[in-house]
Amino acid sequence: MNIALFGATGGTGREVLQQALAQGHQVQALVRDPDKVPADCPGLTPIVGDVLDQTAVDDCVRATDAVICVLGTRPGAVPIESRGTAAILAAMQSQGVRRLIAVTSMGVGDSAAQMSFIFRIVMQIALKKIMAAKEEQERLIRASGLDWTIVRPGGLTDGPLTGTYAAGLAKSIRARQVSRADVAQFVLKQLTDDQFLRQTPAIS
Repeated sequence: MNIALFGATGGTGREVLQQALAQGHQVQALVRDPDKVPADCPGLTPIVGDVLDQTAVDDCVRATDAVICVLGTRPGAVPIESRGTAAILAAMQSQGVRRLIAVTSMGVGDSAAQMSFIFRIVMQIALKKIMAAKEEQERLIRASGLDWTIVRPGGLTDGPLTGTYAAGLAKSIRARQVSRADVAQFVLKQLTDDQFLRQTPAIS
């Protein structure tokens, strides 16, 4: 497939990019700093720009089959999840690209009860603005009318790809650690699987 990727230089985004290219996909990745993605990499087209710049987002989405959004914000920075996603959705709607896989977080929406008490306290105190941006991000996606899947991972690690993780809609899936590589594998599976179309599977 031809994929537009947003968040390619973050931890999970790097895993999505690496695995997508290994699977033979063509990837257009929006990056502010092209030095943060592999140079002269077959299958990869860096689009230099910012996700808050509608023109750059339009360029990244153009002529693609699907969009993967793994936008994230470091604690202390101004959250970009909802504003960036609004630009992505506008580009998709104007260009007729329908398939979207977005990564948010367990703890958002109806998954709050799947978090431990300690995690919920940490999110309410240290990550309040980021979680609020993810809530709005999900609201925008749900209202878009597109063919979306929202993936909600538990605690992310830099561990290896294992292929052994719990994923799905069951509320019994608790927020535990999961590697970014495993999340990337699950995200890419959604490109050709409609099981979770307009659903919010957790992965942990």
